[in-house]
Formats: sequence, structure tokens, C-alpha cells
Amino acid sequence: MRIRHRLSFFVRLISFFYCTFAANKPHTFLTPTIGILGGGQLGLMLLQAAIDWNLRVHVLDPDADAPCRTLCTQFTTGSLTDYDTVYQFGQSVDVLTIEIERVNVDALEALEREGKRVYPQPSVIRTIQDKRLQKQFYREHNLPTADFILTDDRADAARHGDFLPAFHKLGRDGYDGRGVQRIATTADFDKAFDAPGLLEKAVDFEKELAVIVARNARGEVQTFPTVEMVFHPELNLVEYLFAPAEITAAVDQQAQAIARQTADAFGIVGILAVEMFLDKQGQVLINEVAPRPHNSGHHTIQANVTSQFEQHWRAILNYPLGDTTFYQPAAMLNLLGEAGHTGPAEYEGLENLLAMPGVFPFFYGKAITKPFRKMGHVTVMDADMNALRQKVDRVKTGIRVISATDESAEK
Repeated sequence: MRIRHRLSFFVRLISFFYCTFAANKPHTFLTPTIGILGGGQLGLMLLQAAIDWNLRVHVLDPDADAPCRTLCTQFTTGSLTDYDTVYQFGQSVDVLTIEIERVNVDALEALEREGKRVYPQPSVIRTIQDKRLQKQFYREHNLPTADFILTDDRADAARHGDFLPAFHKLGRDGYDGRGVQRIATTADFDKAFDAPGLLEKAVDFEKELAVIVARNARGEVQTFPTVEMVFHPELNLVEYLFAPAEITAAVDQQAQAIARQTADAFGIVGILAVEMFLDKQGQVLINEVAPRPHNSGHHTIQANVTSQFEQHWRAILNYPLGDTTFYQPAAMLNLLGEAGHTGPAEYEGLENLLAMPGVFPFFYGKAITKPFRKMGHVTVMDADMNALRQKVDRVKTGIRVISATDESAEK
């Protein structure tokens, strides 16, 4: 009996020391240290995918309360457009990526010259940052896009009244619908931007489509199923989408081929979102691209075998790309802050939403809501397209992002 007690004592003692040392042992990571420029909702979803693979991820963002701050291995507050800040942050990681294009490319190019792996490559980011360069790139590489004219300022744009109707786009710094003005008649030229931009011929389109395409360093390319986007009539950002798009097989083949050709033309390593128009003649034209995970791929977290976020990690770490097959038709709705509401966010109708089968809300961790600010999204799934559309209508009216501080009530 004494021997048994002594053995039990020693087993507990050994177990105690093992657990104590294991708890204090540094965390083991099997991959390089990865840095993300940007700590918003896209970074948050990248981090959630990174957790599955135990990736060590550092994040740089100017907002000390950015959504990524609590999930990453290390969070740094700093400007994404300041050369020294970006360069020093890049020095601390092995692989550097982005979740927003508005970053200091000069610093990224310096890091790349020194042997740092920067994906997407700085040359790709530099081209896409400027819509003028982006549109010229399509023309030079025989990629289908709407006709356009480069303009230096408002007065220069006004010289092209015979090109209307068109959209005037800022060359740089337009985002989520900002930096785009419709110019229907010469009377609208006072709305044109007094800065370098382009006039893009208005496309008489039937649908707006998007394809997420991934490419790794070995040149392996994989696309996600084509989606159909519906834009907010005033804000010019995606209100909701359906996946896969309800289009003919011929149109789908066009869209998929264009996405692959665009990724190969850029030689990009990472994710590329290719937004397109389907015109009334059945031709698919590139609108714009984004060299990062994109709003048109959020549904893939639940609806596809591999999400766009996991696919981005696969691409920049040069792993085999994942299966993009969808489980069943899906829709994605952006949750925007209600007009007239600024303050601590509240999600009105959440309980009813969570009671609906096949409905998956995702909140971005933003404490403060503002009118039309992206606060989250909802993925909706159903094997039947009619049932899916009915669910979407219920979700659209069933949840609102509000604040206890109602600006309209105060006036």
C-alpha cells in the first residue's frame, strides 16, 4: 500500500513539473512570421483562418482599436502610408501581405529588394492603387474593359462631352464607392474631380459579376465560382450578392477565363478579386480589381470547401491551392450602420436572425456604428434558389445596426 501511495505521489509530482514547464514553454509555430498591413474586417477574417493553422501573424494599423487587435500574435499601431513605419514593421516579419491597397509601396519595394517576401508584389499594388494605371494595364494586356479617357483635372474632363454618358473616377484613393461620379450630361461636369482621373464609358450592363482568383508562387491558379453582385443605389458598394451567379455556361466561362488571364497578366501571388460587367450583348468586361480578399468572397467562409481567406494563406505561403467547390447556393448581405445612428453599436433583431436555419451573421468587432459603415455581413444558404431569395428578403428587413444615440431623434 505504501509503495502504491509513493508511486502515486511521484506520478503527481512529475505531472506537476511537466505541466508547469509546458505552460511556460514558448508557443511553437511551424511557419514564418507573417505581417498584415491593415487591421480591419478583412484582417480579422484572415486571422480567423490563420488560427486553424496556428500561424504567427503581426498586424499594423493606425487605429489602436482595430478589429484585429485582440486576435493577432502582435499588434502595432502606426500609419500604413508612412515609409519608415511600414519599412520597420516589414523588417520584423518574414512574409508581408495587405488587407487594404492604401499602403506605402516605396517601403514595400525596398523590403522586396532586400529579400523580404511581399505578396501581393509591390509592382502589382502600385498598378492597382492608381485606376489610371490599372485601366492602361488592361488595354496593354488585351483584357476586355470599357473604353476610357485619361483626364488631368475637372476642366480637362469637361472637354470630352461627346464621350458621355460616363463615370469620372479619381485616379487614386477612391474606395467603397467614394471617388466615382456619374456624368450623364455636360451639365454634370461640375461634379467631376479636380484631380487626375479618368472618364470611363458607361456600360449598359445586365449584371455585375465577380470572380475571386488565387495564384501561388509556383503559378498554380484556382478560381471561385462566379458571383452576381447587387450594388446599393446611392452608396455604390455591394449591398448583397448571390453565389453562384445565375448566368449561362458561356458567360460563366468568359468570366472565369478573364479572371485567370488577369491574375496571370499581373503575375500576382495571393488573392485577386476581379469585378466585371456583363453587358447587354453578352460580353464580359473588367470593371476593377482588388489584390486582396474581397467583399464578394465573404460567403466562402461557410459556403465553400476552402474560404477565400484560407486560400490567401495557401497562395502567399506557396502551398497547394484549396478546393473552391460550393456546398450549396449562398447569398451575402452587408450589414451597414443605419442612417441617423452614430455611437455604440447595437444589433436590433439579432435573436430572430439566429433562429433562422442556414443564416450565419459575422460581426466585425467595430464598437462604434456610423451611417452606412460596414459593421458585419450575413451569409445565407439554401439548396433552393427561391427559398434562398426569400430568406435574403427576411434578413434584409430583420436586422439593423443602430445605436442608443439616435441623431434623428435629437434634432
